[in-house]
Amino acid sequence: MRISSCLSQLLNAVVAVVALASTASAQTDEPIRIGLLTVKTGPLATGGIQMEQGLNVYLEQNGGMMAGRPVELIVADTGGSPAIAKTKAQELVERDGVDAIIGPLAAYEALAINDYIADVGVPTLSIAAAEDMTQRTPNPFFIRASSTSAQASHPMGHYAAVDRGFRRAATIGDDIAYGQEMVAGFQRVFEEQGGQVVLKLWPPLNVAEYSAYIAQLRNVDVVYMAFAGANGLRFMRQYEEFGLSGAIPLLGGMTSADESLLKNMTTEAMGVITSSFYSAELDTPANRRFVADMRAAYDVDPGYYAVSAYLEATVLAAGLEAVGGRTDDKAALMAAMRSLTLEDTPRGHLQFDNLGNVVGNIYILEVQRRDGRLVNTPIKTYENVSQFWTYDPTEFLASPVYSRDYPPARFAR
Repeated sequence: MRISSCLSQLLNAVVAVVALASTASAQTDEPIRIGLLTVKTGPLATGGIQMEQGLNVYLEQNGGMMAGRPVELIVADTGGSPAIAKTKAQELVERDGVDAIIGPLAAYEALAINDYIADVGVPTLSIAAAEDMTQRTPNPFFIRASSTSAQASHPMGHYAAVDRGFRRAATIGDDIAYGQEMVAGFQRVFEEQGGQVVLKLWPPLNVAEYSAYIAQLRNVDVVYMAFAGANGLRFMRQYEEFGLSGAIPLLGGMTSADESLLKNMTTEAMGVITSSFYSAELDTPANRRFVADMRAAYDVDPGYYAVSAYLEATVLAAGLEAVGGRTDDKAALMAAMRSLTLEDTPRGHLQFDNLGNVVGNIYILEVQRRDGRLVNTPIKTYENVSQFWTYDPTEFLASPVYSRDYPPARFAR
């Protein structure tokens, strides 16, 4: 009986191993299905289109493969709507059977799908900068290789007050989570370093024009803008028309003077200074290749949106390699991605904190003309910046999430 029992256990173990090997083999023959949540219509479309282009370049560079398996890409247009973003996410998971999602673009879209992606357990590598997705309410199936909204505006607040000596600032930003969080990060550090934000303006995302807001920009040393999509381009053109270019220095958030916009700009962007984790001018081997391939395929320089999608694909592929190309254990895939340290990426070195948000360099960039085109030239580097800047994470997370009202506008008229 003892021998029979042992043989039975051994047989069961062999069957289990064979079944596991069979499953792995079957998976290897199937494509990895990636859903791209992007924006191809509306005011955010310039960035959304670059997201798709950046992801396509990654797949072209790698033969349409990840971890030895072919990739099937399914693209969904959210139109920049939270409700549509949730519907499209559900379709990607329940109808198309995607193994992972890259996107969405906007912070308010990410917040709209947060509960759903946690409930169904689909790995989501997001471009959206929504702060609390990796802070007070972290999602175990969410990872971000780009940036939180304030991750680059904290350093800009320091640069404005310390390096440039500005004391009185006005801010203007899209009245959405992304704009609000960028302004809040800038304001917090700027005021801690001795500056004062004396005016905060909040045009709607779809505002027709900015003249009523620009008319209020007076008696300040500097203006900080926090725009997404094509809004930065339209604001800077009107800022120049009002005669303020050069008169009041203009600073900006990550996407205000993005490369996806610079190709359509002329004098209005010259000298504008922004902060971001990326510029097409970064001189790394991976970035030189990425920029060359983007120019060859689409005749554009990549910006925030293109490189974010490219980075998320890079992280997904490295995570899949670490788990042997398997997509059935989503928790194992998430753990593998969060443990990654990558050196040669277009943005340089990156790794992740324990909440799934990237830690990496932030660059202060100046718009200059080079070789007949406008470029974002790095003029200062803040190394290994986390989403918590220099603050203690526990104390940071005990405070409210950044918003229109936090930090409070103590000096605003």
